[in-house]
Amino acid sequence: MKRLVRSRHDRKLSGVLGGLAAYSGLDATLLRVIYAVAFIFTGFFPLGIAYIAGIILMPNESEGTL
Repeated sequence: MKRLVRSRHDRKLSGVLGGLAAYSGLDATLLRVIYAVAFIFTGFFPLGIAYIAGIILMPNESEGTL
């Protein structure tokens, strides 16, 4: 069973988007580009708050989990 966790290996800031990419099966770079474009057009509050919530709520990936 897949778990939504922050990635330890595919991270740029905190691993939230790397974890979302691994969970959804999308390419992490594509997800980051989509996030950056949406972040520019919507401003800080919707996606910035969601990213901070992901940092707080998503657990870190354990050593054995890939």
